[in-house]
Amino acid sequence: MRIFHLSAECYPVAKVGGLADVVGALPKYQNQAGQNAAVVMPFYNRKFVHENTFDVVFQGTTLLGTRRIYFEILKETTDKLGFELFLIKIPGLLDRENIYSYPDEQDQFMAFQICFLDWINWSGQTPDLVHCHDHHSGLVPFMMYHSALYTRLAHIPTIFTIHNGQYHGAFGWERLNLLPEIDFYKTGLLDWNGGINPLASAVKCCWRFTTVSPNYLKELSINSNGLEYLFYVERHKGYGIINGIDTEVWDANADPMVPNKFTAATVNKGKQKNKELLCTRFHLSPDKPLIVFIGRLVVEKGADVLPAAIQRSIQQHGDEVNFLILGTGDPETEMALQKLKDLYPQNCNVFIGYDESLAHLIYAGADFLLMPSRVEPCGLNQLYAIRYGTIPVVRTTGGLADTVIDFGDEDGYGIRFNNVSVDDISISITRAVELYSDSKKMLLLRTRMMGLDFSWYRSAKEYIDLYESLTPTI
Repeated sequence: MRIFHLSAECYPVAKVGGLADVVGALPKYQNQAGQNAAVVMPFYNRKFVHENTFDVVFQGTTLLGTRRIYFEILKETTDKLGFELFLIKIPGLLDRENIYSYPDEQDQFMAFQICFLDWINWSGQTPDLVHCHDHHSGLVPFMMYHSALYTRLAHIPTIFTIHNGQYHGAFGWERLNLLPEIDFYKTGLLDWNGGINPLASAVKCCWRFTTVSPNYLKELSINSNGLEYLFYVERHKGYGIINGIDTEVWDANADPMVPNKFTAATVNKGKQKNKELLCTRFHLSPDKPLIVFIGRLVVEKGADVLPAAIQRSIQQHGDEVNFLILGTGDPETEMALQKLKDLYPQNCNVFIGYDESLAHLIYAGADFLLMPSRVEPCGLNQLYAIRYGTIPVVRTTGGLADTVIDFGDEDGYGIRFNNVSVDDISISITRAVELYSDSKKMLLLRTRMMGLDFSWYRSAKEYIDLYESLTPTI
């Protein structure tokens, strides 16, 4: 089956968040399962394109409203990522360094989508399925089915995956002229709340939509930044599929970023050695439970309550606990965490920024990973932690509820709490400190976690099964 994945991000080409991790892994595992999956994304002037070779496989011009634009399709020559990678380059529009936040971002992603459709249409390609990811490619289903230019593609199934339903990419009707030759009787399929909403349009027009966890599918009908009723109405088209992790990258026994490698059989010894390296670097004691946070320091991740929760826990437990924070985001939260570091240098340290190698070492050396997320469609950090024998301490929401079972329940291995509050987080930290004192229980939970399967092999099969249900003759 020939599948095109459309995305604004793909690891390691260009990454801001979990979208890149998914798109960088799912097609690879689909190909290993016998499919023919490729990724199409915008060209970014970044390290990856300078360190690898590309062939120009197509050149053309198209219209963005009344503006004639020239575009190229570049293909990475070696398929080193495990799938074909195509980049859409538009001089002056899709050839910049950053992924987001340009004032003409709407033009960028509109042009990206139109150029993709023009390319496969004019080059005579007929994919078996087009898989769009998030609102940056959300207008593709509408254009495929309701633009006279693309009638040749109108029979092709489309899947739309929502990685974060809070972001819609909405804009005003004055930009309708950017779309190519549409059926104006169908403009209601673009509309939500008086404007053009690419995410809403994709949900309306695609054959099926997926979310990155079953629980998040339910939550979208309750909290999706104004699209709650739409998700309720279209719920019959929705499927929740848990993201996987790339077990070739995330392997405690083969990870080049982990100095002391380990398996489930050697987890205590290996983790302790990595913990000692971490604690030496950050001036903490390796004899205390090490609780960490890795991620964006933003309200969505519950980072605003972290400083108060950590301070209360240190006051409650004194020298019985250590905290290490790796992340960047809200300046006030960053400042509050830095103050904690100054107040409690023996119990708390902070690394403002992001360092991939350090993140791997933290997963390998920490005892507990704290995720007090308000919104977490799937979450990958808890899956990385589980893979490395680090016990996740998570709020019961989204994919965290689907992937973490509290250790007090049957076959459990994590710690869960219900509210993003100082009280709930502090109580969970107390449970973690008490659990740490039971070495036999800790070993049991670590080995149990490391035996779980959250690989892309499982998730890729679920996607393929969904594809095949839409294309039974292929």
